[in-house]
Amino acid sequence: MKFSDLLRLVFGNLSRRKARVALTAIGVVIGTAAIVVLVSLGIGLQKSATDQLYGIGDLTLIDVMPAYGGGGMYYGGGMAVQSSDSSGKPEEPALLTNSALAQLREIPGVQIVIPRDYFFSPSTLRYQRMEGGVNIIGIATDDLANLGMEAEQGATTLSKGSMVIGVMIPKNFYDPTLRPGKEPPPPPDLYNQQVQLVAMKWDQSGNEIRKTLSLRVAGVLKESGGEPDYSIYLPLDQVRLLNEWVNGTRINYNKTGYNQVIVKVDDPDKAMDVADQITAMGFQANTPQSFLQGINNTFLIMQIIFGGVGAIALLVAAIGIANTMAMSILERTREIGLMKAVGATNRDVLSLFLGEAAGIGFIGGVGGIIVGWLSAQAINVVALVYLAGQASQQGGPPPSVAVYTPIWLPLFALIFSTLIGMLSGLYPALRAATMIPVMALKYE
Repeated sequence: MKFSDLLRLVFGNLSRRKARVALTAIGVVIGTAAIVVLVSLGIGLQKSATDQLYGIGDLTLIDVMPAYGGGGMYYGGGMAVQSSDSSGKPEEPALLTNSALAQLREIPGVQIVIPRDYFFSPSTLRYQRMEGGVNIIGIATDDLANLGMEAEQGATTLSKGSMVIGVMIPKNFYDPTLRPGKEPPPPPDLYNQQVQLVAMKWDQSGNEIRKTLSLRVAGVLKESGGEPDYSIYLPLDQVRLLNEWVNGTRINYNKTGYNQVIVKVDDPDKAMDVADQITAMGFQANTPQSFLQGINNTFLIMQIIFGGVGAIALLVAAIGIANTMAMSILERTREIGLMKAVGATNRDVLSLFLGEAAGIGFIGGVGGIIVGWLSAQAINVVALVYLAGQASQQGGPPPSVAVYTPIWLPLFALIFSTLIGMLSGLYPALRAATMIPVMALKYE
C-alpha cells in the first residue's frame, strides 16, 4: 500500500466518525495544552530571572577575596588577622599580594585583574549646605568601563582630584539646617561640581578627628540596581592614603594583600572554569555565573515537573484513544475481513489502524498547541501587569516576560501527542492485523 493511499484511508475513516474522533481528541488537546502552558511558564520564569541577573551584574567578572580558613577575619586598610585551625595552630592565609595577582593574570582566559579596597571609617559628602553619607571604594583602574560600568553623565575615568559617583548618591543628600515644616530641597545635580569629602576617625581619648578633601565629580554612573548606585569611586592610592590616615600605619599590599580583587575574563562561558582555578589556588572566588547556573538548574527541575504534569494528562487521554480504537475494530470486524480477502496484508491493516490512532493524536496535538499558545499569551499579559505593579512598588525593574514559548516546544508537543496516539492504538491495531479473514467475515 502506498503512503498516499494510507493517508487517504486514514483521514477518510476518521472523517466518517467526526463526533467520536472529536470527543477523543479533546483529551489530547487538554494534555498537549497543559504541556505547552506549564513548560512555557517555567521557561518564562527562568528567562525573566536570568535577564534580570544579566542586567544587575557583568557575567565576565569574578570577585576574588583572600582565604583565612574557617575562623579568619579581615579588617580594612590592609590589616589581616591570622586564623587558627581546630588544634589552635595558626594557619597560613592565602593573601592577594602583588605576586598572587601576577599568577591570576597568567590564568588562560583572564583579561584583566583589578585590585580594589574600601574606606572602612565613617565619611560624609558635602555640597553647599547639603550632605549625605557615602560608601567609598578605591579601585586600581583608570576607567570604570573596564568593569562594565557606564556613565549617565560625564565619563567613567578616574584621576587624582576627581571621583565618579553612583546615580543614587544625590538622593541621599539632605539639609541638616532645615527647619521643621519646611519642604526638603530637591537632590542636587553633582556632575562637574566641586564637593567636599569629609573622612572621620577617633583618637584614643574618643575625640573626633576629621580630614576634608575637595574633589570634582567627573561622572555619574547609570543605574545598575547594585552596589555602584550607592558608592563613590576613587583611585586606589587615594583610598589607601585615607586608610593609612585612619590606622596610623603604612599599608604594604605585598605583605597584607588586597581586600578584594576583580578578575575579568574574555568570555562569560569561561567564568566558572577560571573561578574554579582561582579557588584551587587557595582564594575565595564568586561569580554571577554560579548564581546563574543554580537558577538554571532550579528552573530545569521545575520545567520537568510541569512537563510531567502535562504528560500525565496526555497519558490519561491515551486511554481514551485506546478505547476508541478498540470499539472501532469491533464495529469494523467484517470490514477488516473483507480487506484481507481482497489482498490486504497484516502489515497494511496494522498500518491503517496505527495511522488512525496517530491521526487522533495529531489532531489533538494541533488543537492543544493552539489552545496552549493562546492561554500562554493571556497568562503572560496578566502576569506582566501584576509583576510590573509589584516591581514599581518595590523600586525594581519590571520583568520583560513571564511566559515564554520557544519554537521547539510546540514541535515537541505535536510529535509527543502523535507518538502517544500511535502507541495507544498499538494493541487494538495488532488485534485487527492478526484477525483470520474467514472468522472476521462471519462476525455479526
